[in-house]
Amino acid sequence: MGAGSMRRLTAVAFLLLATATACTAQLRRNYYASVCPNVESIVRDAVTRKFRQTFITVGATVHLFFHDCFVEGCDASVIVASTANNTAEKDNPVNLSLAGDGFDTVMKAKAAVDAVPQCRNRVSCADMLAMATRDAIALAGGPSYAVVLGRLDGLSSTASSVNGKLAPPSFNLDQLTALFATNGLSQTDMIALSAGHTVGFAHCNTFTGRIRGPTPDPSLNSSFAAQLRTWCPPNVDPRIAVTMDMVTPRAFDNQYFKNLQNGMGLLASDQVLHSDPRSRPTVNAWAQSSTAFNKAFVEAITKMGRIGVKTGAQGNIRRNCAVFN
Repeated sequence: MGAGSMRRLTAVAFLLLATATACTAQLRRNYYASVCPNVESIVRDAVTRKFRQTFITVGATVHLFFHDCFVEGCDASVIVASTANNTAEKDNPVNLSLAGDGFDTVMKAKAAVDAVPQCRNRVSCADMLAMATRDAIALAGGPSYAVVLGRLDGLSSTASSVNGKLAPPSFNLDQLTALFATNGLSQTDMIALSAGHTVGFAHCNTFTGRIRGPTPDPSLNSSFAAQLRTWCPPNVDPRIAVTMDMVTPRAFDNQYFKNLQNGMGLLASDQVLHSDPRSRPTVNAWAQSSTAFNKAFVEAITKMGRIGVKTGAQGNIRRNCAVFN
């Protein structure tokens, strides 16, 4: 590569870094201090009420935040409803597994915030989803952490934009690492964020290939596989879902990594984190230390919350989270 080409690549890299820095520079703890100073407690109360209605709130909200940030950035575009003229992100086949309770959590937070006159239409849906995710994790016993705010809501949501942005359950370590790297996340971040599955659910069709056929997945614990075959018989209702952490399904904890050590990762993309010798030491370390895992998870989800932040003319604050203004 010539010197001129190297200079051009350096310039492009500098431009991308400068753009990313500009987009995230507006994110700060006290972003709404002058317009809605109690926004975090309002959202936390709304999420707590929803959590008391159903524990599914936790996994559903965490799942929703991941799927939002990995497609066009953390801009609440995954919440937008389809119209006669546009099929939105949420209706891409990959997103049909998103539980309605996640969407409802954000809608309830929006209603609670807008019930305060000075706050009405002053807080973005993207920020509400970020706060709600943090609050749901804490309610399930996970780490509590500061959420920087200032994301605007995206102006576009298309089903086609989802393609290739989210990891299918068949991905191996290299594929997972590469996908997360496109979002500025390291392999360590990927392993930490994968533990969001500790409070998740998965439909039978996402893992049936591991429990049936002429060659069941040898990395799957045989007793666990037998139980899964009972819960997911042939021709099972496609709506049936199984909890991803069979041991502590209602707790956000490091049991996810202990399960991987015991061959009880539900998805192939979970179990590979222990099967692959390159990621196994991290799995083993976090299975042993919840403190180390919590620290890594907070660092990773904070980085994830900065992906593709919209600023200025790139976004706005939706009056209805599911409808463009």
